[in-house]
Amino acid sequence: MARIIGVINQKGGTAKTTTSVNLGAYLAALGKNVLLVDLDPQANATTGVGHRLREEDFNIYHAMIDDSEPGALVRNTGIFGFNVLPSASSLAGATVELASLNGREFRLKNVINKVRFDYDYVIIDSPPSLGLLTINGLAASEYLVIPVQCEYYALEGLTQLLETIELVRASVNPELKIMGVLMTMYDKRNKLAREVVREVRENFPGHVFESVIPRAISLAEAPSFGKTIYQFDPQSKGARAYRDLAEEVIELL
Repeated sequence: MARIIGVINQKGGTAKTTTSVNLGAYLAALGKNVLLVDLDPQANATTGVGHRLREEDFNIYHAMIDDSEPGALVRNTGIFGFNVLPSASSLAGATVELASLNGREFRLKNVINKVRFDYDYVIIDSPPSLGLLTINGLAASEYLVIPVQCEYYALEGLTQLLETIELVRASVNPELKIMGVLMTMYDKRNKLAREVVREVRENFPGHVFESVIPRAISLAEAPSFGKTIYQFDPQSKGARAYRDLAEEVIELL
């Protein structure tokens, strides 16, 4: 039965989708069966693994709102053992429709439960907000990976996110655990970046991944080709960093 990992940060630009896509790719490369769940109406994780859906195409929206069978919606990514439950812009309407449904916080959890026995890991790429879709992601997850950009305002927003996680624990998902904070877009030549990493490690001892994701052109370029870094430039420093992260996740679980 799959371990369910939510990748979450309500701030945009923290490499959340990059992390979801490439962690999934390297877990698959290490022999695991992985399902990437794209919970963001922007559908960047979907396009990042080579699929560009039109608004009317069947996607995760239909599984959450219309109870379509998720297994029938899953697509492959071109990497053995790595599939995606895709998103499209139609998912944006789900926030309004979810509000009136019974068990609205658990719609995604119910979807994942239908397929979780087919996989070793399910990775949820949540939207950059703290709305109802993200609450669904938190309710469905067992473990959280929180990407944080190595920049001046890194710790701002993290406190708010941790408060939200506590609320979700208290109300809908008492089993939710933070696997770790992941430092992203790291430039070792930048003094501020080094200070931010030190500060985050001091503030969250034992909750920060050893793996650090560098600022790298190849990581930024890969999604425009609909490829993971594993497919696009497997010898790059970004690829090595995500392989290290995947190994660390396997070890932690």
